[in-house]
Amino acid sequence: MGESPETALGPPDPQAYPGDSLVNMNIDKLTLTTCLWFDGQAEEAANFYVSVFKNSKITHIQRYSDAGKEFHGHEPGTVLVVEFELNGHRFVGLNGGPNFKFSPAISLMVDCDTQEEVDYYWDKLREGGDEAAQQCGWLADKYGVSWQIVPRVLKDMMNSPDKEKADRATVAMMHMHKLDIAGLQKAFDGTA
Repeated sequence: MGESPETALGPPDPQAYPGDSLVNMNIDKLTLTTCLWFDGQAEEAANFYVSVFKNSKITHIQRYSDAGKEFHGHEPGTVLVVEFELNGHRFVGLNGGPNFKFSPAISLMVDCDTQEEVDYYWDKLREGGDEAAQQCGWLADKYGVSWQIVPRVLKDMMNSPDKEKADRATVAMMHMHKLDIAGLQKAFDGTA
């Protein structure tokens, strides 16, 4: 028998749990895809996101058919799902209807190396979005999807062993809409 999942330093030993299909699945083939629920804007949103992010593409579009129309109510030929990739990350845009709305409870984080990158993604993604949702590097785009546009250096600042420096950077971030690396650095250094 192998170690129990509670004490193992990795995936459970399949030999220890021969009947458990979850333990025995091939984790190396597991992929995660983010599904975004839209009310008719999936294709438009996918095209927009693909235009914003480098190395991005639409990989598949599936359309509604007559099958199940009594349940979904969509005209045949309208877009059901759009599969797309943003810089290697897989997404599905689903035109599911008005039942569910996006909220800031989940967001997509864009890690940026420079202020130029922060400015680019902030300006592109906030265009037409809810200005009231812009705080601490967060924004909601014109489709209601929440994004965090975050300079990588902020994570280093907030994880600093010097609590006073980390706290100053955190307070500075809380006062910002779009994050400003120079302003964060000044706060971190105590020169603001």
